[in-house]
Amino acid sequence: MEPYGADDEESAGVLRTVGRIIKTCRERKGLRQAELGTAIGYSEEQVSSVERGRRAPSPTFLEAADQVLDAGGLIVGLRRDVEEVRYPKKVRDLAKLEAEAVELCAYANSVVHGLLQTPEYAGALYGMRRPPFPEDEVERLVAARLARQEIFDRQPSPVFSFVLEEVTLRRPLGGRMVMRKQLERLLEVGRRRNVEIQVMPTDREDHAGLDGSLQLLRVQKGDTVAHNEVQLTSRLISHPKEIQVFEVRYGIIRAQALTPRESLAFIEKVLGET
Repeated sequence: MEPYGADDEESAGVLRTVGRIIKTCRERKGLRQAELGTAIGYSEEQVSSVERGRRAPSPTFLEAADQVLDAGGLIVGLRRDVEEVRYPKKVRDLAKLEAEAVELCAYANSVVHGLLQTPEYAGALYGMRRPPFPEDEVERLVAARLARQEIFDRQPSPVFSFVLEEVTLRRPLGGRMVMRKQLERLLEVGRRRNVEIQVMPTDREDHAGLDGSLQLLRVQKGDTVAHNEVQLTSRLISHPKEIQVFEVRYGIIRAQALTPRESLAFIEKVLGET
């Protein structure tokens, strides 16, 4: 179960409502918080935090509480509401856009793009954050990143284009075995018919991506939105002139990179050396 910050009022409001419903069912059953916790395998403090809207209850918590409190599906029915606010707001906003996308294009210059990351690689990245995240926050952020990857299984499936800097394949974040799994994941995803992964070699003398990473999402109604994230700033961009700059820049980046077929061969070569 995850704690939530006061700056995410949408999440806080939903969780307060969920907590009140669970508390009402518990009191109707005549149980104290400690008694409910014992019955469902959680501590009194965890039950209290859920009822106060400070923590998101896990699916297991909701299922067990529904059964013990004879809620008749009322508490289990809250699962979707909790899932929708389980992750940080900026992740939810980006995930909503990705869910509407028919085409996604992304250039990653320092680490492997989040939609392509393995759990181990994502965990290593969040574990390196300074100042450090608490362990439960790392778990929450990794889960949020992996949840976004469900977009690959969506039908109809979007079209994906990724350009990764060579350094993202060679920087051994998390250690050798973590990086080997990550490279294998890139090969697996890159062989899908709707996914193209390209590598930008370090030895290129001309490079259109030196201003940093970028992401373009073309949504179902035809509009294009850009996403840019640097340091502590995550920004969604919809102004047509700025979008035009990103589209032109991404097209040049793709032209300067290795072709998708050359890139998969390059990734296989790096995997063999790792």
